Amino acid sequence: MTRFELLQVLVGQARENGFPFKKWYVSRIGRPWISAQDALELLAGERRYYALLFSHEFAQNFWKAGELITFQVPTQTFSRAMSDGSVRVVTRKAYTRRSAREDVWRYHLREMAVSEEPLKYIRRFVRVAEDLDDVEEA
Repeated sequence: MTRFELLQVLVGQARENGFPFKKWYVSRIGRPWISAQDALELLAGERRYYALLFSHEFAQNFWKAGELITFQVPTQTFSRAMSDGSVRVVTRKAYTRRSAREDVWRYHLREMAVSEEPLKYIRRFVRVAEDLDDVEEA
């Protein structure tokens, strides 16, 4: 998959979640809008895709917050080796847990920033036909 194709898929996924690509491009890149293809070619060709990847607007729409769910974690019992060498049975009470943080995009931006290859990091979150073919063959 080429850089252009990957950017096309990334922007498409973010646009499905409400990302205004045209508005972002004109305001952040400062070039007149011709077409989505020209905009993506400029981003891919001049390595300006970092502006897109690390844009808060893009990240908020690409990593859309999931639906908040609440679930009960049951009581757990397990053995644990203590510092004095003895083995103790630990029992944890049941508790309620919530998932799907609203600011998940901030976590991914931090992880992508420390990643050596940001495009490879974000590529893991995109499902494309190539991946689906690999799953079907397995």
